[in-house]
Parts: sequence; structure tokens; C-alpha cells
Amino acid sequence: MRTDKKQKLRQLRAWRIRKKVTGTKERPRMSVRFSNEHIYVQFIDDEARLTVASACTTAKNAPDRDKLAANVSSAKKIGAFAAEAAKSKGISSVVFDRSGARYHGKVKALADAAREAGLQF
Repeated sequence: MRTDKKQKLRQLRAWRIRKKVTGTKERPRMSVRFSNEHIYVQFIDDEARLTVASACTTAKNAPDRDKLAANVSSAKKIGAFAAEAAKSKGISSVVFDRSGARYHGKVKALADAAREAGLQF
């Protein structure tokens, strides 16, 4: 499949998900984005249009920042790190937004690690 076709299908999936998933102050949206090298997680209050907390592989306070990449083992670490960041801001339950990515591999590993660290989906 051509690269532009893949990107178009991913964008359509992301739009379809975002129509249904919104975050509130009590239950923000946990948006997950994977690039080729890094993983980004944001907790977003869509009503106030505000990012409440975030975590990524490039953050200075991320554990073992030099060894993190966009793979399954790093996704587990970032999932736990993101859950700690959310809990420090008083967030206990979230709405999961996978940003058009399919729910397997890195996305599933990150979500499972966040659940194990205490976040409710």
C-alpha cells in the first residue's frame, strides 16, 4: 500500500475516534502519539482546551531517557511514567485516545502499563 494512502487512512481513523472521545476536567483525554523515534502522552481537558499533564521519551525527568525509543519496552516505561504524572495532578480516570493507531503492540503495552500503575480507563 502506498505511503500516502496509509497516512490518509490513519487520519480518517483519528478523526473518527476524536468525534466520539472528549475529555473533561474530571476525566481528561489521554492522547497517545508515536513518532519513529519517540512516544508522547498528553492528558487533555477538551472543555477548557488545556493540557493538564504530559509525559514523553524526551522529557528531562523521564527515567533512563537516553535508552528510551519508540518500542514496546519503552512504551511500558512511559505508560507507568505518564500514570505517575497524571496522579500527581489528581487524575485517576481517563478517556483513552489512541490517535488513529491500532490497539496492539506499543499502544496496548502503554495502555496496560498505565492501567497497572493505577489509571482507570
